[in-house]
Amino acid sequence: MDAATISDPQHMLALQRANRVRLARAALKRKVAAGEINPAEIVLTCPWEVESMSISELLMSQKRWGRTRCRKFLMTIGLSETKTVSSLTERQRVTLAALLTAKQEERKRVSKKSSFA
Repeated sequence: MDAATISDPQHMLALQRANRVRLARAALKRKVAAGEINPAEIVLTCPWEVESMSISELLMSQKRWGRTRCRKFLMTIGLSETKTVSSLTERQRVTLAALLTAKQEERKRVSKKSSFA
């Protein structure tokens, strides 16, 4: 047995896992953008597909959330935008989820007011 034969299966397994994670994240991001899933729920549950995903990547999958809005939002709670979802402490998770929920409620309230005007 040579080294190439041994490393091929491991390389292929890594490639398969990377593709599975990529596809799962893309589906999750589409659901977040469509409003089917609340990002706060994702932060609290931390499913396998977002374990190594950065917080900013998750936040920017929401409609109207770009790099600037994400950076400003994370600065208010002292989190780095490169921090991964799985590396959040319980306290950080709860704080982030609460603020995201509050933002979402605020957006709903504002959209209801503008529809009555």
